[in-house]
Amino acid sequence: MRYDEPLFRPPSEADSFILQATLGCSWNACTYCAMYRGKCYTVRPLDDVRADIAEAGDRFADDVRHVFVADGDPLGMATEHWEPILRALAAAFPRLRRVSTYATARNLLEKTPEELRRLRELGLSLLYIGPESGDDATLRRIAKGADAAAHVEAARRAREAGMEQSLIFLLGAGGRERSEAHARASGRLATAMDPRFLSTLTLTVIPGTPMAKLEDGGRFELPDVHGLLQELRWFVEEARPSATIFRSNHASNYLPIGGRLPRDRDAILAAIDAALAGQVRLRPEWARGL
Repeated sequence: MRYDEPLFRPPSEADSFILQATLGCSWNACTYCAMYRGKCYTVRPLDDVRADIAEAGDRFADDVRHVFVADGDPLGMATEHWEPILRALAAAFPRLRRVSTYATARNLLEKTPEELRRLRELGLSLLYIGPESGDDATLRRIAKGADAAAHVEAARRAREAGMEQSLIFLLGAGGRERSEAHARASGRLATAMDPRFLSTLTLTVIPGTPMAKLEDGGRFELPDVHGLLQELRWFVEEARPSATIFRSNHASNYLPIGGRLPRDRDAILAAIDAALAGQVRLRPEWARGL
């Protein structure tokens, strides 16, 4: 494959064919993110993308079940660009069961309901969305580009189109100043968006990002480990989706934990309480990473 590095994917797409349909991120303004700062956002030529699909199909036609379309927010591509890609994927991989991609509230809301339904009919079935926070003050500070209400509306449109969502929230994004407000509002937003999959990661301040400059200037302070665990507890307390697979086992997290919400809420809260009381061994710093 003709990949333009760096290339990112969600942990759950480890066994997927990664199709790079765009380069970079069309928004690329989030203050905490360094993933695509070295790339200029580009939609790759359709012929190049179809050539990649054909090559992968020739080699792995019967092996590919899942496809993840990269880079940062490919849902922003025009529907007319998406349609031939999805058709080519279906033709190349006869056992294909899922096509997924990163999405933002902004580019979801730019699509009409008819466009979203059309993309779902052609195979796009799972959207990874990172609200990061449900607290509007925090969302403004991290320059997410959409408030909590916009995320709720975007989720509604995705759900009505038949697309599943995997949501990502970022422990620590509100700093010490808005720690509880950020965590509780994030849980409430997770409830309102009602995803199929839900996860929390822990903020790592990356050198060179606007967030790092705020930290260096004393205008942002990440909660300590105890504070981050408390945020996780507040989040789980507030998150009441109808039926969600919840994971907080990303490498950035101090406490790998998971379960189903609401079924396992009490057990998850008990595990967090044990960690807060010092009864559980946390992931050491050397083992943590993005």
